[in-house]
Amino acid sequence: MKTKLKVVTVTLNPALDLTGSLDTLSTGSVNLIDTGSLHPAGKGINVAKVLAELGAQVTVTGLLGRDNQEPFVQLFDSLDITDRFIRVGGASRINVKIVEKSGQVSDLNFPGVTVKEDEIKRFEDTLFALAQSHDVFVIAGSLAQGVSTEYLATWIKKLQTAGKKVFFDSSNQALAAGIGACPFLIKPNDDELSTIVGHALNTTSDITVAAEKLHQQGCENVVISMGHKGVLWLDQSGWIQSTPQKMDVVSTVGAGDTLVAGLCWAQLNQWGKSQSLRFATALAAFAVMQIGVGVEDITKVHAMQEKIKITQLPRI
Repeated sequence: MKTKLKVVTVTLNPALDLTGSLDTLSTGSVNLIDTGSLHPAGKGINVAKVLAELGAQVTVTGLLGRDNQEPFVQLFDSLDITDRFIRVGGASRINVKIVEKSGQVSDLNFPGVTVKEDEIKRFEDTLFALAQSHDVFVIAGSLAQGVSTEYLATWIKKLQTAGKKVFFDSSNQALAAGIGACPFLIKPNDDELSTIVGHALNTTSDITVAAEKLHQQGCENVVISMGHKGVLWLDQSGWIQSTPQKMDVVSTVGAGDTLVAGLCWAQLNQWGKSQSLRFATALAAFAVMQIGVGVEDITKVHAMQEKIKITQLPRI
């Protein structure tokens, strides 16, 4: 029997996503939802779900509200995911996502639990205990109240110094702090990259110039997701870009998390760069054609993978 490839995903601010679909959102009035669902989420948990469905041996950790943990526990049990979350007082946040027929998504992200110092210490102990037996970590999502960006940067630095590969995906101040710690791979989208550099990035050239600076600062792999325009990836061998075929977009929720999962799965399998990006891009493209995160039919992903265009780009 083949040994499963091991990975740890870290979610410091999990959420229950309340997702509703309708034709068009009308603000300031009553809207009737056509279909809806309530399911465990948070970027790291989304990544964990995809990786588990791909066949990885996944361990999840982070900070989980004790009061509404049951849906998370059920998800982990159903996917044979090892649960090493630290339970904290209170309830994990609920995020409301309204998906319109056009594919546009409106998010209402509520604050989560406020974490205490002793809970942070318990998480930290768990994280570095897992580092004794795992080499690949995905740290994704926002920070719970009480968790500073300094904590985040320190954890990434310690893992990287210990020879671990950290895939990192966040936004705003957490993203800036994480980038400063030089993780193995970062995956901002083009808007998040614009925020980091402090000005609009209107062209592919603008994006590559900004990303080159992050690479020079010590981020070994800089991956920029650009929606329907595809994905840019810079490492020491240079730039490549993937371009998917036109998709019938149902929802973009979780597409970025799916891309991260695909890149991580490729790293676990030690695939080459072009194969890795083709697969991850196809996986993310498949994700926008459904509501919710997951790999419903891997054969469709493989078929889509063959149609992903890969282009080499010059260095700046």
